[in-house]
Amino acid sequence: MSTVAGMVLAAGGGRRYGMPKALVEYEGSLLVERAVRTARAVCDPVLVVLGARAVDVWRTADLDGATVLANRDWETGMASSLRTGLDGLRGWPGAVDAALVTLVDMPGMTPAALRAVATHAAPDALAVATYGGVRGHPVLLGREHWAGVAATATGDEGARRYLAAHAVTEVDCTGLADPVDLDVPPGGVASAP
Repeated sequence: MSTVAGMVLAAGGGRRYGMPKALVEYEGSLLVERAVRTARAVCDPVLVVLGARAVDVWRTADLDGATVLANRDWETGMASSLRTGLDGLRGWPGAVDAALVTLVDMPGMTPAALRAVATHAAPDALAVATYGGVRGHPVLLGREHWAGVAATATGDEGARRYLAAHAVTEVDCTGLADPVDLDVPPGGVASAP
């Protein structure tokens, strides 16, 4: 059985939202708490990458035993958070075969969707959830791909370029989770940057 680490990317400043999404309360808990709880239901260990207002998130949120990694370059985009998480896993005690990457701003993510993608875990695995035929999250990155993903990740693209150049298992998660991310406050207008 493969060891799958959960990786929650939660470092962004939430420019369009008006605040870091890790600190956004949604249905009684912070988005980062929801994301960590969902990942913990399937993965061990779970890493959460923080950046914008990281100290506030760390002090405020119940991160349920997740390992916190700080991305000092969070303003450069999601790719730096992905690299921070992968670097943290490279030095992890004990073998981790694959990383299951999720985003903080997807409150409709479920353990069922994570589990469906995680079943493909192996050191050479690349898998991505699809919803109605459209790729989304979570994304599974086998250990053998971490260096390549880190080398090609730029800006807010994360692993997109690497995945486009390699064979990827698409896992239909339609109906298992809501793939919508929160870009602006519910019923609100995006805040000025």
